[in-house]
Amino acid sequence: MNTVRKHLPFSGYSAAYALPRIIKCGKNLYLAQFAFMKLLPAKYIIEQALKRGTLGRDAKVLETSSGTFALGLAVVCREFGLQLEIFTDPVMDKGLENRLRSLGAEVFIVREKAREGGYQRSRLDALHARMRKMGNSCFWARQYETPDNPAAYKLFADQISGTLGAAVTLVGSVGSGGSTCGTIESLRQTAPDARLIGVDTFNSVIFCQPDGERKLRGLGNSLVPKNVKHELYDEVHFTSASLAFAATRSLHERHAIFAGPTSGASYIVGHWRARQFPTETVVVICPDEGHRYVESVYDHEWLKQNECLDQGVLLDAPASEEHPSTALPPWNRYCWNRRTREAVLNALEEF
Repeated sequence: MNTVRKHLPFSGYSAAYALPRIIKCGKNLYLAQFAFMKLLPAKYIIEQALKRGTLGRDAKVLETSSGTFALGLAVVCREFGLQLEIFTDPVMDKGLENRLRSLGAEVFIVREKAREGGYQRSRLDALHARMRKMGNSCFWARQYETPDNPAAYKLFADQISGTLGAAVTLVGSVGSGGSTCGTIESLRQTAPDARLIGVDTFNSVIFCQPDGERKLRGLGNSLVPKNVKHELYDEVHFTSASLAFAATRSLHERHAIFAGPTSGASYIVGHWRARQFPTETVVVICPDEGHRYVESVYDHEWLKQNECLDQGVLLDAPASEEHPSTALPPWNRYCWNRRTREAVLNALEEF
């Protein structure tokens, strides 16, 4: 296992902490393992808002999140002496909630789902109600729609270009759309043929699946974020929770890379892509480390209790469907071909 480091400036933190290790895991397969990826956009969004004057030093920062973007904001707000309120739901694990509170953030847990849009809609509704009460004394970070989210990943794209060249195949999970879209937009400025493969999960509406319950967290959505630019994606893969969990453990066993399940989901896709297309340089985004998942993804009894051991043997290849809306678990591939979401939805009517 070879590690390539590229040091780039990042005010307030070392580049080694803000940016990932680039780890070679095969002839043409590389993993970009972040310790804490969401720190990158959180810091950039806050810094830009302070520079523009849209965020005052006395204002509270508000955001809706059930994952590490909330933690990124908490770290940055602590650094800048800003107050933070996070609107989340019961999916947030207690360990993360405790970390947020220890960093001074107020955490509001929304316990009722909206009929359409699930917890993400009800969290947004709670946030909007809070904003109406606070008026101009608050700032909404807007991770799902601010262009500062994808813009933050230029540093990461420069790191890839400097170590591997820009003409790569980038594989990454899709939640807000910031990391995959921001990185590929920057890479394509010098390498228009750079490829983007998005990794989602079943019952996520981002790429035309019907909305539903999702065991695999950290990717997918019950609403379509504005920062997901569908026309940037060449392919989309859907993975089940059990397959992603098995791939996460395999990643640790094979390469000693201790990561979370979104990394595992992207790893199995990237590993397959690298085998199928040996002339491509495949780069897989691994957003975080595995510490939050020791008692879940890495625990046999937890997996058994949550019925996530049915995919203990990793699949060699995905199935393919004529349309993403009909894709079924455990793993499905769809050639998106850089189309808009509307174009893909309209294509369903032709079948």
